[in-house]
Amino acid sequence: MLHIVDDEEAIRDSLIWLAQSRRIEAMGYDGARPFLDRLGTDFAFNPEGDCLLLDMRMPDMSGAQLFDALEARGYTRRMPVIFLTGHGDVPMAVDSLKRGAFDFFEKPFNDNSLMDRVQEALRASLEAGDQAQVQARLDSLSAREREVMGLILEGKMNKVIADMMGITMRTVEVHRAHVFAKMGVRTAVELARLLK
Repeated sequence: MLHIVDDEEAIRDSLIWLAQSRRIEAMGYDGARPFLDRLGTDFAFNPEGDCLLLDMRMPDMSGAQLFDALEARGYTRRMPVIFLTGHGDVPMAVDSLKRGAFDFFEKPFNDNSLMDRVQEALRASLEAGDQAQVQARLDSLSAREREVMGLILEGKMNKVIADMMGITMRTVEVHRAHVFAKMGVRTAVELARLLK
């Protein structure tokens, strides 16, 4: 989903049309507040990825202020931000990129270049979502399960793990089963592939 936050209706409408011409679902917001309101109502990241096209200068709350609010919530990794401005300058662009923006376009911009970057941002969003899911699975493991997982990834057999940890082989088998179930894999090879 492409989220477009710009106070100019004509810009929003043309960007929505442009996105749809590339088969990208898009939604427009006339300012930072309506977008933040949307995030506050049971927001869930889109399985197809999310990207935010954000006008730098808007009344009430600037794009930079909205970016800071999103960064504080930890959203900018899963929702890459591409800044748009009609009043750009080099220091503003450099600052936004240093702070983690995905890109910066000055109006008027090349439609194809912008949409190419949006598609790259959506792919980055998907990758970040996959990484977040893997991290959530890792976080669900107990300390003992993590220890067993590390030894499994080293290629150690259950008996060797049991001897190294001073536990029974049956306990290792239980931990191994829990690790595989929580990580959503069936084999040590799948586990290694997931964590590469």
